[in-house]
Amino acid sequence: MTTFWSFLLVLSGLIFVHEFGHFLVARAFGIRVLKFSLGFGPRLWGVVRGGTDYCISAVPLGGFVKMLGEVAGEPVPEADRPRSFSHQPVWKRALVVAAGPVSNLLFACLVYLGVFLSVGQPLVLPHVGDVQKDSPAEAAGIRPGDTIVAVDGHPVATWSEVVERIRSGNGAPVRVRLHREDGTEFTARVTPRLHEGRNIFGERITYPVIGVVASGKLRIRRLSPARAAGAALAKTWEGIVLVGKGFWKIVQRVVPLSSLGGPILIAQLSGQVAEQGLLSLLYFMAFLSINLGLLNLLPIPLLDGGHLLFHLVEALRGRPLSERQVAVAQQVGLVLLGALVLLVTYNDILRLLGLSPGLPR
Repeated sequence: MTTFWSFLLVLSGLIFVHEFGHFLVARAFGIRVLKFSLGFGPRLWGVVRGGTDYCISAVPLGGFVKMLGEVAGEPVPEADRPRSFSHQPVWKRALVVAAGPVSNLLFACLVYLGVFLSVGQPLVLPHVGDVQKDSPAEAAGIRPGDTIVAVDGHPVATWSEVVERIRSGNGAPVRVRLHREDGTEFTARVTPRLHEGRNIFGERITYPVIGVVASGKLRIRRLSPARAAGAALAKTWEGIVLVGKGFWKIVQRVVPLSSLGGPILIAQLSGQVAEQGLLSLLYFMAFLSINLGLLNLLPIPLLDGGHLLFHLVEALRGRPLSERQVAVAQQVGLVLLGALVLLVTYNDILRLLGLSPGLPR
């Protein structure tokens, strides 16, 4: 049940944020919104307020905002045209379309901001939990329980700073200053060993290591509102760059198509992170929101990015694409999205059957 409810919370929440972005900007421009639906298919429940049907539909795998005149060629009475989507200037229509993905990115930033303000910023301390046998660190006298305080004279406060300093040396010997558990201080001269591995995208890389493992001890750094806002923006940008690189690696075939997942994988991951606590679930939700925002910005017809491309072409040409051109493009988009749905469903089923190694089962 944890998996079901966490999945429902994550997916429905992110869909609501996305559609609410479209809704808010449309209403701000005076465009009439006919329907605001969470989910597709038959209407299960709803209420009509101000001419808008706010409802929940049967299939909770999406949502939509239906505006007056949003379908090309849709007849709109003369009196209603000032409130029709299709009769707005192209820049207003583009902003309405972009508002959904942008809302997902803003939501991620707000989640990070909320966490940093209420809980603080969790940092992994540079505390040595284990030293690998026959490693450069062992040879240099580094022991479990040591705390690394500087690398080559540069103070370090987190484990990530230790890793960054060692890797930036490209394998050259480094001086590591440590505090022992007995209160003494010790400086070790360590020559890193080059290690071959894979990065998060599966690419083979070579990087220097000294053979120490973090203990996992955390320190919560309290942040002022200004610093929390800066950290939230940085964390959001980090996610945008990571997801953007991931999309590009898929195009380059560095990341295999078998790694893609759909609602079943999202449900599995939602359940797993929910068991780790609310903080983990919030981080997951924020990162997934970035994924959803950038995915919708891809220039594929039927996605928001495809509509933005149509509006860009219209702005450059001075006139919109013909109804036939739009229809053909949307058919292509439908085929592409249909193929993607089939692919991720196939991958999800393989994971459920345990036939796709290295991913959640």
